Amino acid sequence: MRRLPVVVLSGLRQTGKSTLLQREGSLAEGRAYHTLDDFATLAAAKSNPAALLTEQVTLDEVQRCPELLVEIKRTVDRERAPGRFLLSGSANLALIGAVAETLAGRAVYLTLHPMTRREITGATSGRPFLAEWIKSRRIPDADAEPIRDEEILRGGLPPACLGPDHGLDEWFRGYVQTYVERDVRQLSQITDLVAFQTFTLLAAMRTAQVLVISDLARDARLSAATAARYLHLLEASFVVRRLPPFLRNRSARLIKSPRLLVTDSGLAAHLAGVRSLDSGRDRLMRGALLETYVAQNLAAILEAHMPDARLGYWHEQGRHEVDFVIEYGAEVMAIEVKAAARWTDGDLGGLRAFMRRTRDCTAGILAYNGARAVSLGERLYAVPIGHLIG
Repeated sequence: MRRLPVVVLSGLRQTGKSTLLQREGSLAEGRAYHTLDDFATLAAAKSNPAALLTEQVTLDEVQRCPELLVEIKRTVDRERAPGRFLLSGSANLALIGAVAETLAGRAVYLTLHPMTRREITGATSGRPFLAEWIKSRRIPDADAEPIRDEEILRGGLPPACLGPDHGLDEWFRGYVQTYVERDVRQLSQITDLVAFQTFTLLAAMRTAQVLVISDLARDARLSAATAARYLHLLEASFVVRRLPPFLRNRSARLIKSPRLLVTDSGLAAHLAGVRSLDSGRDRLMRGALLETYVAQNLAAILEAHMPDARLGYWHEQGRHEVDFVIEYGAEVMAIEVKAAARWTDGDLGGLRAFMRRTRDCTAGILAYNGARAVSLGERLYAVPIGHLIG
């Protein structure tokens, strides 16, 4: 805000954007605040958008009024004062074509992710493990606290992860209903909301899998074009994200499609109908939901502490795969996630294959749900998930 005229803060509904903008002193002091969730404010913005654009202003849920963004562009072009406009919304303005073009070269886009485990437990006084590990490669002395099933099922949306133990299913049910009936209609003219909701459930059941949109369209009984449009809506409203493939090595069998990830593991579990992660129930979804939980933590940590790093995955068809690849500068780190508290040598096959094929890979990490971090040989480590996202 000290450098650019427009800062856009967006993210999944209920991550806490409005709370942050209204209660964080450095963001709230001396600024007018308007939310376009208020009908009268929205009507005023549509009829006379310039009237809301005072000297320093915060505009919440701004995607509801494209006319306001055009006026912001005109104002910025007349006077490029830093920190003038702080915009927020539950839609990714960078993915909405007309909006992105309107603010091109004038705005920086930031995402408020679901709360990380570090934030939920209040362990944010020090730098995260990843940021320190990349510099020192020091193995932690202390044991890590394993990830509990409840943490995965609650996810990181504050009302869910910080709320009472009872009523979680009802809260998510209301959340999904509000999203489908309100947010989706604001973003696009969808006539068949039932078909869209069915598509959303099927997408959630594929979290942490390679995206094959033709298969998803077939199962949802939709055309490929309609499925692509629905997927774009889910992505624009931060319900899902695409994890890009890592393609820097030369294997001819590399899968080049992205992996599909629901942004919050609690929401993914609810949409997929998973209420328990017991080994005898929903066993096939257990690993996928854990990877979803790890992904949302890694994405938030990297954006806050290593904003130039890129997160991806690696998969050789029919051979090997690595769940996450972190690129930072000229270096690469590979991470394979295992839900169990123990591992075998066979669990290291994907990491070893990746390290053989990727000369600039500085470390391969088997992230398992145990307590103790150990070295497994040159550049290869077993690290508790609790440390990895701590």
